[in-house]
Amino acid sequence: MGERIPRVPRVVIVGGGFGGLAAAKALRKTPAEIVLIDRTNHHLFQPLLYQVATSELAPGQIGSPIRGILRNQKNTTVILGEVTGVDKDQKCVFVSNVDHERVPLAYDYLILATGVTHSYFGHDEFEKFAPGMKSLADAVAVRNKVLQAFEQAEAEEDPSRHRDLLTFVLVGAGPTGVEMAGAIAVLVRNTLRSEFRRIDPAAARIVLVDAGSRVLGSFSEDLSGAAKKRLEKLGVEVRPGHAVDHIDGEGVMVAGERILSKTVIWTAGVAPSPAGKWLNVGTDRAGRVLVQKDLTVRGYPEIFVVGDTAALDQDGKPLPGVAQVAMQEGRYAGRLIHRRLIGEPALRPFRYFDKGNLAVVGKGFAVLQSGKIHVKGFPAWLAWAAVHLQFLAQSNLRVSVLVQWVWTYLTGQRGSRLIVNYHGSETQRPMADAPQKAVVSSK
Repeated sequence: MGERIPRVPRVVIVGGGFGGLAAAKALRKTPAEIVLIDRTNHHLFQPLLYQVATSELAPGQIGSPIRGILRNQKNTTVILGEVTGVDKDQKCVFVSNVDHERVPLAYDYLILATGVTHSYFGHDEFEKFAPGMKSLADAVAVRNKVLQAFEQAEAEEDPSRHRDLLTFVLVGAGPTGVEMAGAIAVLVRNTLRSEFRRIDPAAARIVLVDAGSRVLGSFSEDLSGAAKKRLEKLGVEVRPGHAVDHIDGEGVMVAGERILSKTVIWTAGVAPSPAGKWLNVGTDRAGRVLVQKDLTVRGYPEIFVVGDTAALDQDGKPLPGVAQVAMQEGRYAGRLIHRRLIGEPALRPFRYFDKGNLAVVGKGFAVLQSGKIHVKGFPAWLAWAAVHLQFLAQSNLRVSVLVQWVWTYLTGQRGSRLIVNYHGSETQRPMADAPQKAVVSSK
């Protein structure tokens, strides 16, 4: 009998977002079989979802086919499927797709980069009336809802109802809420104002609500104040320190006040994927998996958890749930596995390098915080644009998005203002009825 050919180790990556994709790229020269599983076929640049929702960009400008990104990595296989569980003792994940349920897939190393979904802080009933944005389908549905509000108002014979139809309430004043509010304000005051005859889009009411004491709570007070001032200049009503008590089909209750609105958008909290339940290991209060300094799960050195699903403190503070953290953690996990497989010494414990925070507030204005450096206005907006272009997954998208941004800046014309109902899919249903799944996210 001939010699047995040694089996090639298999690294399974769950999630094709920032963390999972960074891990896959770090393993491109590793002598192993890399299997990346995601329930969508595309990598999504989530920081620009709000621009799809406000018609500045088309969905295809922020989404890239995962197979296309990894087409030159001969050791990597991409599987379209939904992971529904992990057996850490048998070392396998369970994958489902349209033809099969819970098919076991063995691994030697596992990287969970499963991201987050919306969190309604114990009020899941709000989801029916206040959709969030974590996927392209979510963003297109919100775009439909925003554009339909103006179409309904234009067709409405009773002028007294125009105010309610054109009131937009955003719940959560973090970067997503601030950027979304600013984008809607620019949309209604620049792009749409000359296209309707029976209504004035510029008269739309935009309300940004947050239970915290100020907008952009993770930024310094001076930049938070600058963002608030800019929003108010754009006509946004900013209401910090006010929690939402109730949301229904007719509007919201905020600090005892009833705000009538047909368009409420959830831009507040997030919740991690069920990875902690799959693994049955320690989690923090939010449900994120407690990982060690090398991003592995205690007692299981072959299991890595990265990105928003992982909980790790640095200098006494938890790492934030931002794309840069996920990318750096994914890259680290991939490099550490590579070193183990080729017999090189392990890496030093993971340490996040903070490149700063950015948030755009309307046209040509942003805030930037990097250590002691605080910048606001047009220079920060240029930095924001450069950073976001840099991290788009493909070169053709960078060119397309840059051209669209320049065109929109100069003319006010938007990239995609289509109301599209996708028949034969979940996205066809009214947003109030659309369920949110959170097994494998693209973050």
